[in-house]
Amino acid sequence: MVDEELSKIIERARRGNEEAFSELVTRFKGHVFRHTYGLLGDRGEAEDAAQEIFMKVYFALGKLDDVHAFYSWLMRIVSNLCKDKLKQRARSVEIGEMSNETVPDFSARDPNLKVSLQEALSHLSVDHREILLLHDVQGFRYEEIAEQTGIPIGTVKSRLFSARMALRKIWNRGEGD
Repeated sequence: MVDEELSKIIERARRGNEEAFSELVTRFKGHVFRHTYGLLGDRGEAEDAAQEIFMKVYFALGKLDDVHAFYSWLMRIVSNLCKDKLKQRARSVEIGEMSNETVPDFSARDPNLKVSLQEALSHLSVDHREILLLHDVQGFRYEEIAEQTGIPIGTVKSRLFSARMALRKIWNRGEGD
């Protein structure tokens, strides 16, 4: 995914050229935001996370060994930061703090209940959500996802299948069958 022009921009940014880094941000901010929003499910939190991600990239870019692996490296940073934020979010919610209204009760099979895709995705595990977003939304191949996430291709396929089945089940309950 890195062509020669982009490779040169990354090299200049690695050497501290702020204009080149700004070019990287411009090129990849949409990808980063879509992925963070898909994983976190909150627009404001995704915007904050995207800024934090680019700060991490700025300070770590000099450590990138292979400029041709930039996109995979960037997406690993996105994935790791989002997973950390989701863990922090889970720790901050005490049992009993949440009311019954906080999470929709899909088991009620209310025919009037409509589930948004984002809401349905929020009920998947972060691992399933990430694979589903990378493959079905962003269009990456299994091999690319395996490289970006650092997991075997077989695990990517398995998680994608499980994620689709879980999403279908959530969606069907939310639609009231």
